[in-house]
Amino acid sequence: MTSTPLTVADVMTAKVIAVTPSTGFKDIATAMERWKVTALPVIEGEGHVVGVVSEADLLPKEEFHEHRPGWIEQMRRLGDTAKAGSTRAENLMTTPAVTIHPDATLPQAARLMGDRHIKRLPVVDADGTLKGIVSRADLLKVFLRTDEELATEIRRTVVDRLFPLSHEAVNVTVAQGIATLTGQVRDGNLIPLAEHLARSVEGIVDVHCRLDAPPKA
Repeated sequence: MTSTPLTVADVMTAKVIAVTPSTGFKDIATAMERWKVTALPVIEGEGHVVGVVSEADLLPKEEFHEHRPGWIEQMRRLGDTAKAGSTRAENLMTTPAVTIHPDATLPQAARLMGDRHIKRLPVVDADGTLKGIVSRADLLKVFLRTDEELATEIRRTVVDRLFPLSHEAVNVTVAQGIATLTGQVRDGNLIPLAEHLARSVEGIVDVHCRLDAPPKA
């Protein structure tokens, strides 16, 4: 009924800064600062993603810079203390990398980021080859669509299709991403569906459905 949902491929950044397993600590930190990113995919061969190195992976070196952790702390934080003594991406990276495919929907990407508490995902094809990267900011791009564009899509993909005989009596307005549907339609049973479909349009923040139908005889 509605238009095809946007996918990760629609919003991802195709130009990706990546490092290899042999990339040194300072080069990783320099790349993060230069490109203003908080994580970098680690690739080998023809672009196969083997891990991700993030700011969190680099911080233990600073944390343990002035003091050597005691035995108990070393045992409790084996991963962090190991990274504190590492100098190359292969020993600093988190592996296996949490990745996503280009055809995944934006809600799927957002859910994965939320579940794993990460800010960006390498986008890979079926062979695990790097195709791009998608961040939280990328997922929010859908909310930059204009109110006029959103109203046009709701009318075209929802109102005109659900109510072919009474669509002219329906008014669709969108303000700050909030859609309002008013007017009278012939089939009141379709009103809940109209609200659901309008709410599913990419970029819609909320829906106020004020449609009604003539009382049944």
